[in-house]
Amino acid sequence: MSATGASGALASYRPALRPAVLLSDALLDGPSTVHLIKDTDSGNSFKVGAKEHFLIARMDGGRSLAEIGEEYAGEYGRRLGDAHWQQILTMLGTKGLLTGTPLPEASVVAPEPRSLLRGTLPLVADADATTARLHRVFGFLLAPWGMVPLLVLIVAMETVVVARTGELLIAVRELFTNPVLLTGTAILLWLSTALHELAHGVVARHYGGQVAEIGLRWRLPVVIMYCTVDNYLYIGSRWHRIATAVAGAVMNLLFLLPFCALWLFAPLDAATHEALAALLLLGSVQAFAMLVPLPPLDGYKIASQLAGATGLAASAAGYLRLVLRRSPEVAAYPRRARIAYPAYLLGTVLVLAGLVAAAVAGAHHLLTA
Repeated sequence: MSATGASGALASYRPALRPAVLLSDALLDGPSTVHLIKDTDSGNSFKVGAKEHFLIARMDGGRSLAEIGEEYAGEYGRRLGDAHWQQILTMLGTKGLLTGTPLPEASVVAPEPRSLLRGTLPLVADADATTARLHRVFGFLLAPWGMVPLLVLIVAMETVVVARTGELLIAVRELFTNPVLLTGTAILLWLSTALHELAHGVVARHYGGQVAEIGLRWRLPVVIMYCTVDNYLYIGSRWHRIATAVAGAVMNLLFLLPFCALWLFAPLDAATHEALAALLLLGSVQAFAMLVPLPPLDGYKIASQLAGATGLAASAAGYLRLVLRRSPEVAAYPRRARIAYPAYLLGTVLVLAGLVAAAVAGAHHLLTA
């Protein structure tokens, strides 16, 4: 390593990342802190450490290597010599991340084998354009003046659901004795899941995300819609990513609002009234179940963003094993990890315990009603 940093023509070189290259925030990964880098042209992605990210993030075409090296020396107290710069530039060039370097071959993901029992089917040719059109129509609802009243209505509806849970449980039991109304309710709940997926895409688009695919996925007898946000981990801020993840559950609850109004205020026959009551409870359970912090549910994505981690479940489990063994390796985990991993594990246990308690209470009520 040179004591004076990059020299000669190398010092004046001003590297620039291609516009298609995305950099993530700092993320916990076990005991390490990493950044994710993705080339949206090729689909290739990889992890780098904090020091490598410090250098790469400053390759904007405006700074020379000498200037970047000075910033690095100020941050880390050491200068990088020509050999180190050559190594970094060769790595970035090989991966096609710098302007003027050839693009690497796109990563080829083998399509999922499709059969009658399982498979996927894209529904639109350009999912991002479809989502953009939906955002133009409905995006205004994401403004505070549109979203706050809707959230207030959701809270009011769920307050009613909680207060009248016993009545709704009996309605669910009765629903399963009426095949026609049960089928209609199932169709409405399926439609709610489709809107759930589209909501992820529209909110991601609102915050600068890109939707790669919208389609159907089936694992018979289950058929669901899916919406893949290609650059979810690189959307502007942590709170924007959380909003994108929670959008599906919010959409599920918004879907229930008109049915709640009918149930509360419309003159209906007894069977329809009970069916709407059952829809409210089942739809609410559907929405909140998606917020359970276990992979691959939306709640896990939210927990990962709150923790600022990638591979949160695996990292937390690995940390717990070391703690139980009283391993000295625990000391290698940064303070943030020592808070985030136990918090995730404890939160998950409490959520699952709450779900079990609610299920037991519901079953007890039905047996004694």
